[in-house]
Amino acid sequence: MKSLLSLLSLFVAITFVTPLYALDTAAQTDMQILYAKVKADKKLLVAQNMNLTDAESQAFWPIYDSYQKDLDAINKRTLNLIKSYADAWNSQTIDDTVAKKLLNEMVSIKGAEANLYKTYAPKLTAVLPAMKAARYLQIENKIRAVVHYELAAQIPLVP
Repeated sequence: MKSLLSLLSLFVAITFVTPLYALDTAAQTDMQILYAKVKADKKLLVAQNMNLTDAESQAFWPIYDSYQKDLDAINKRTLNLIKSYADAWNSQTIDDTVAKKLLNEMVSIKGAEANLYKTYAPKLTAVLPAMKAARYLQIENKIRAVVHYELAAQIPLVP
């Protein structure tokens, strides 16, 4: 798990904090490779920690894939928010209006994350024992905590 968390930390540092438009084509290709590796490693981590039966596995993985797709949409919103903040920070144009807009989007994203759990908890408990459903969401929560920690460590406070 620690190796995945280290890889996630690197991915967060590169993906969310370094604007993609600043990367050359080779670096963007490297980012895509790293992203694919993180996704594969994450899926392996989940598989190793879920101890699913064959029947559970057959029902779980489509839900997992759907969850990841919805999570990707939230991650894209987060990336856009960070880019907007970085642009405002770099151009020194953060005022109350900009701060309020950024704050509203951050609150909206946090709500979307909470809704993701609310949406998927019943789907998971419909196909898995509650303990395994809880374990999966706990794994996701731990990974998100690492991502949020890395972002918080690298993004400066509003002036």
